[in-house]
Amino acid sequence: MRIHDIDPENRPMERFLRSGAASLSSAELLALILRTGTKNLNIVDTCNEIIARFTLEKLSSTTIKELQEVKGIGKAKAMQIISVFELNRRIHYSSNQNKKIQAASDIFAYMAGRVPDETKEHLFVLHLNTKNQIIKTELVSVGTLNAALIHPREVFKAAIKESSHAIILVHNHPSGDVEPSNADKQVTDLLKKASAIIQIDLLDHVIIGKTGWFSFRESSLL
Repeated sequence: MRIHDIDPENRPMERFLRSGAASLSSAELLALILRTGTKNLNIVDTCNEIIARFTLEKLSSTTIKELQEVKGIGKAKAMQIISVFELNRRIHYSSNQNKKIQAASDIFAYMAGRVPDETKEHLFVLHLNTKNQIIKTELVSVGTLNAALIHPREVFKAAIKESSHAIILVHNHPSGDVEPSNADKQVTDLLKKASAIIQIDLLDHVIIGKTGWFSFRESSLL
């Protein structure tokens, strides 16, 4: 059935205008963005298939190639879908700009969606001003944390340039187990000593997983 064959009162656009966005299903909302279907498949059916295949939660991390495996989704429509989620991420980041950090839970919330590939470890440095507000987020390294590979110069270079009052280290554990490894402890100890010399405080080192976190400071290890 084509969209034009649906009773006008039940078409997504008309219902949106009449009752608002909340009255539409996720597939219908996506259909309004993509607009047109194919000769044999209307766009709402296509969007229902997309959500059934990937789920709404995982749709935000799909690739252009994966989306193009759905009949009726070409490169342009795949880019539209990815662009919607990228804009949503940027809105989230913008709303957290200059966020004041008061506890490790604030860091966990701030980092939501910021790790580009959760199958690998990423080390971030959060740069803070005198009010403990984040002024810059920097990705320093990708791969297993190791004190022999992480040089204090790389961690503190931007902090010196930005005149940061303090920094917070954040890295993810792909396994989901947020307990620190020996390497995590060695890196933290190395950077704590460097921070004392440079006189830019290392306020915390937070390990994040999908559902939880570990704070070196809150665990009295820093």
